[in-house]
Amino acid sequence: MRRGAALLLAAVVGLQPALADGLTPKQKRDLAGQNGGAFVDPEYDPATTNRMFRVSNGPSSLPPGQVASRIKDIAQLQASRDNQLIGYGLVIGLAGSGDSLRNSPFTEQSIRAMLENLGIATEGGSARAKNVAAVIVTANMPPYVQSGARIDIDVSSMGDATSLAGGTLIMTPLKAADGEIYAVGQGSVIVSGFTAQGDAEKLTQGVPTAGRVPNGAIVERTVRAEFEDQALLTLQLRNPDFSTAVRIADAINGYTSQRFGMRVAAERDARTVQIRRPKNVSAARFYAEIENLVVETDTPARVVIDERTGTIVIGNEVKISRVAISHGTLTVRITEQPKIVQPEPFSKGVTAEEPFTTIDATRPDARVNVLDGPNLETLVSGLNRLGVKPDGIIAILQGIKSAGALQADLVLQ
Repeated sequence: MRRGAALLLAAVVGLQPALADGLTPKQKRDLAGQNGGAFVDPEYDPATTNRMFRVSNGPSSLPPGQVASRIKDIAQLQASRDNQLIGYGLVIGLAGSGDSLRNSPFTEQSIRAMLENLGIATEGGSARAKNVAAVIVTANMPPYVQSGARIDIDVSSMGDATSLAGGTLIMTPLKAADGEIYAVGQGSVIVSGFTAQGDAEKLTQGVPTAGRVPNGAIVERTVRAEFEDQALLTLQLRNPDFSTAVRIADAINGYTSQRFGMRVAAERDARTVQIRRPKNVSAARFYAEIENLVVETDTPARVVIDERTGTIVIGNEVKISRVAISHGTLTVRITEQPKIVQPEPFSKGVTAEEPFTTIDATRPDARVNVLDGPNLETLVSGLNRLGVKPDGIIAILQGIKSAGALQADLVLQ
């Protein structure tokens, strides 16, 4: 009997590490009583904590990066996020460039509602004003802003207004995704575009139906952020890269080892670095110290092509294996030269026009060139030596990628 109880107790003890994470508090107390001692929660067990948050013992042996940047320029705190706001309002004071109330009936409804809120009765009347436009107001509320702070807002026409220049946005509540009002916007709209129109011609520069109100919104409600109480800070890289994440962790650990006598940073993946805040310093002061550390960043080799505008952006680490390229375009020229045919003398014929078309097909001299790009300068000079236009360079880069000689990621936009 005693031997069976001992075997059962050994089985329970052997299963404890596997079942500890899924036990209820009562089960943990019962298990601790059966073992004759206090049960240690795995959340506070040093071995479990180290397994979940593994910090390297020393710096990595990565090669030098490309550009040296501060941590604050390449990463941001996960808790430091903006909040998007949106609202519907009216812009008044336009010089006849507002919404036509026949095509935008919601503008007339908004005018009536606004006047009724101001105590002006509008029943039975019809508004035909052309100096009012319905707009959508958007804004980004930065983190940690307090009530009374001012933020910029963007104003965009929603109807058929031709321009918002010279208009004034009247009081507009701005709501977040939860439906609560967090700011109120009002002010003069600044428009960079313009429209000039005559009897037979119209000229438009920029976008006159969208504008901006600098410091046009006042924050009415503060977004609660418990930054000071966070013991674990999470950094998110703006450009994900494993090498950069490891370098950030090494730089922070090197600083905190001398400053606090402990290593606190650990890389989680290509985008995330987690940091345990020391207990004897505030979160704001601690992050202010580490955000100015300089880190050598790294990015994958990438070629970005925008075929619509002919824009080509080649990264510094892009390399091309040795290839031979021949690029030439076929030019076809069609010329219409109609001939006038006269009738025979003393005949009853009439003067006629006969079509005459000349088609010439030429192909420029396309020589075979050898292109070898071990670095960015050699690659650019080799492409320029081919003497082709941007659309030709785009076709060449696509062909090199298909041939497997482009040692980079080709991004088409």
